[in-house]
Amino acid sequence: MAAARPRIVAALAARFRDLDLAEDAFSDAAAAALVAWRQQPARDPAAWLWRAAMRRAIDARRKAAVRDRAQHDLPQPEATPEEILIAAREPIPDERLRLIFVCCHPALAPESRAALTLKVVCGLSTERLARAFLVGAPAMLQRITRAKRKIQAAGVPFAIPEPSDWPERLDAVLSTLEVAYAQAFEDAALTDDAAPFAAEMLRLSGVLAEILPQEPEVLALAALVRFAEARRPARLDGCGVMVPLEDQDPALWRRDLIADGAVLLERAAELGRPGPRQVQAAIHAAHLSRAETGATPWIEITKLYDALLAVRADVVVQVNRAVSRGKVFGPGEGLSALAGLADEPRVRAWRPYHAARAQLCADADHYEAAIQALQAALRLSPPPAERRFLEQRMSEATKALGRSRPAR
Repeated sequence: MAAARPRIVAALAARFRDLDLAEDAFSDAAAAALVAWRQQPARDPAAWLWRAAMRRAIDARRKAAVRDRAQHDLPQPEATPEEILIAAREPIPDERLRLIFVCCHPALAPESRAALTLKVVCGLSTERLARAFLVGAPAMLQRITRAKRKIQAAGVPFAIPEPSDWPERLDAVLSTLEVAYAQAFEDAALTDDAAPFAAEMLRLSGVLAEILPQEPEVLALAALVRFAEARRPARLDGCGVMVPLEDQDPALWRRDLIADGAVLLERAAELGRPGPRQVQAAIHAAHLSRAETGATPWIEITKLYDALLAVRADVVVQVNRAVSRGKVFGPGEGLSALAGLADEPRVRAWRPYHAARAQLCADADHYEAAIQALQAALRLSPPPAERRFLEQRMSEATKALGRSRPAR
């Protein structure tokens, strides 16, 4: 059901021009499926959900018309080509792409565009979105609600804009794909509801790269996703424990995706318009060079993070830069780089910050502080594979602390 949701919600929203109606209709259809499929499982679940959601959307419109004192029911709408294709086993992606561009309309506040898209198109919960954007859940709910009202009030057309109008929406579209992919990448084992985004964002980023081959940031995002997915086979050990990047076996990395990403990044560089995603992709490429050289080029990576910080000074970049500086200049330097973030509540609620601090503290032989940081990370509901990794690190730090204490 989760895999079919984005396609169906996108098609319903395009058909009825109402985001809330589309979401509610799919939720009702999914609830009905839980009952109906117990007796007889659907041969084509996506088609079943689509038909059920369409019926519920039509019924809701009819009831709304009655409430508005309409004298007749709304006629049964004729099926559009998109609605017919949505029932196929492999429906075309155009409706999802269309809705992404609708939700990234310039009439919406910049901070609302990606959040609304991820809520409607990808079905991420408000709580998960709040964690992704490092804000509180009430603030995120308010942001999404305002954006939906703005779309309704402004009569935003549910159509892909003309290419001449793409530039003003493109950065928000790319940010949406980036955050959606990050949600899938977060869980090394791909066990949660964001798992389908890994393959979907790999595909969608490739579609955009084909449509916009002269946009370097589009090419760079496609390269970045391929570089990150290339490491997927090495991210779990035989016991289901997450393996951090520096400990992964490069022999397990997918050479085909690395090669595809390298071509895309080279094409982006040739266009001569640098941007933050090109720097991010270059950082991924530098890590992957270990497959050829046998060593991670931490000095080069640190310089790239310095460059990225100049154009994207967000928390993610600052934490990763601190880790790289710790590798080059020693853990004390890395901890100093993290120190300025410690007082921000949103950072304290972000698991990777605590995990990075724990590693730097352990590298500096500050085992009590490492244990405290690991405990903080474990309190923030890590996915199962990461939890096992953090618990493993906790055990190692506890043993090291015991060894470092003088015998009585």
